[in-house]
Amino acid sequence: MTCEPLTTAEPAWRAHGTERRSTRPVRVRVCVALVAATVLAVLLVPPLVRLDQQAVDLSARLLPPSWSHPFGTDDVGRDLLLRCVYGLRVSLLVGVAAAFTATVIGTAVGATAGALGGWADRGLMRVVDTFSSVPHLLMGIFIVAMFRPGVWPVIVSVALTHWLSTARIVRAEVLSLRARPYIDAAVSGGASRWRVTVRHLLPAVLPQAALAAVLMVPHAMWHESALSFLGLGLPTHLASLGNLVQAARGSLLAGQWWPTLFPGLFIIIPTLAVAGLAGAWRERINPRRRSELML
Repeated sequence: MTCEPLTTAEPAWRAHGTERRSTRPVRVRVCVALVAATVLAVLLVPPLVRLDQQAVDLSARLLPPSWSHPFGTDDVGRDLLLRCVYGLRVSLLVGVAAAFTATVIGTAVGATAGALGGWADRGLMRVVDTFSSVPHLLMGIFIVAMFRPGVWPVIVSVALTHWLSTARIVRAEVLSLRARPYIDAAVSGGASRWRVTVRHLLPAVLPQAALAAVLMVPHAMWHESALSFLGLGLPTHLASLGNLVQAARGSLLAGQWWPTLFPGLFIIIPTLAVAGLAGAWRERINPRRRSELML
């Protein structure tokens, strides 16, 4: 009697994994192209296009997309393509500045907690838990409400509500590194705790901190757009993506879809592209973990 080989799901699983790996370079190239297009639009369109994005032309109000206005016009006749590029410029500036500030705060807190340990670690982590118990948007509204609408209050608000995850990531990485043999060798050789932290622990956690900063940029852009949409973020005369979506609510109810669609796409597409690149980067520095978009 001959025994037939058992059929398992392993070949199909391997085939699925191979197919996923084969499509990954395509996704990365698409994300790179979208991010490059975003950066080029933000850097080149304002100096090359001599049109005033604030110029009002009531005779051209709410025109649908056409060759002269690819994205149409808004309710006071301003070109939506130019307004969206300027809005993306402002939202991206706020997102990058807030992500950088939050990463610096989170890295400092996480590295301090992980390196010192003991009561300092417990106290700092209780502070992190306390801030984490309050929803980000609610805390952001509370912070922004204390200032006049402007760019810096929004940056401070987003930064102070988004450093918590970075602090946890850096602390966990530092605690893992403290158990490595070369750290024990450095301590046995007489290196102080400060020297070990600065020379060995911080350089080792910088890739994780940089990845957290990149992943935080799209989240910060969404947060800024939400605050501006609620009327608590940037001033209404400033062309941010949240302001553009908020100003287009009346047009959408009247049947004009383009003032809402295109600013919304300018929020969604760049943030997904940045998150896709960050996911590929995370797989590269830590191949054992599956990439997931953290938005």
